[in-house]
Amino acid sequence: MLREKSQLEHRIAIYDKLFADKEDVEVWLELAGEDEDSLDDLFRSLTTFEKNLESTEMATLLSGEQDGSNAILEIHPGAGGVESQDWAEMLVRMYSRWAEDRGFSLKLLDMQHADEAGIKSATLQIEGPYAYGYLHGEAGIHRLIRISPFDASGRRHTSFASVDVYPDVDEDIEIEVREEDLRVDVYRASGPGGQHVNKTNSAVRITHLPTNIVVQCQNEKSQLRNRQTAMKLLKARLYEREMKIREESQRVDYASKEAINFGSQIRTYTLQPYRLVKDHRSNTEDGNVDAVLDGALDRLMRSYLLYAHAGKQKAS
Repeated sequence: MLREKSQLEHRIAIYDKLFADKEDVEVWLELAGEDEDSLDDLFRSLTTFEKNLESTEMATLLSGEQDGSNAILEIHPGAGGVESQDWAEMLVRMYSRWAEDRGFSLKLLDMQHADEAGIKSATLQIEGPYAYGYLHGEAGIHRLIRISPFDASGRRHTSFASVDVYPDVDEDIEIEVREEDLRVDVYRASGPGGQHVNKTNSAVRITHLPTNIVVQCQNEKSQLRNRQTAMKLLKARLYEREMKIREESQRVDYASKEAINFGSQIRTYTLQPYRLVKDHRSNTEDGNVDAVLDGALDRLMRSYLLYAHAGKQKAS
């Protein structure tokens, strides 16, 4: 109830701000012919109104059953060794900066560091209004093209990393997980984390035998806390799996569904020989690659949501 109340308050605040911005534009429009300062104020008001109009449009697009949920992101490097491992760590930073810029809460649930550079895997929990709604379109394969900092010959390399996104399942949603269907392994955590983390069997890996889904957590000092977090991750993945099965059985999948599955390429980030980010689903391009890698993802997310919405309308 409290989460729903918070979401409704957030949506009402967006509309209230948009209405106030509209009134400001009307006032400055009446004064625009009087002096140059009025024209400058009108331009600033129009810019603010346009920005908030986009925010309001986004709110209308985030109407899915779980769009209002918090999000869990899993990031894994593809084939290519240290190149892809470094690219996966860059993606962790990108989504972390995006969450921080929006004022969302970010928690690192699990991080497996690679030997030379980058990571072997990472799991992030992002909490904020409509976090899953914004992020679910990020699921898929992300490709990076650049001059490799790990290649002494200075050759251009292509790296791949996968992003999976799940809704952070509420406790009141029933996900049946039988104890006999689980295999629980405990082990010592690796990488940075302090003496206690590295010297005790506090890390937990849970395998759900019927689906072969594997989750793990090692960032808490307590084995119990790591197990609780791992179970939360497992329930989120089982929930997402069930939702996909329902969608397929009801034939309500739209054209972009195939483009967000694991193994497909949804976006390319090119640093050499030119600089460009391109989303292959909505065909949106952004030449400011540095800003995107620093978390400026809103334009790409908005374009995808509009593209997905158009696909749903066409399918219905």
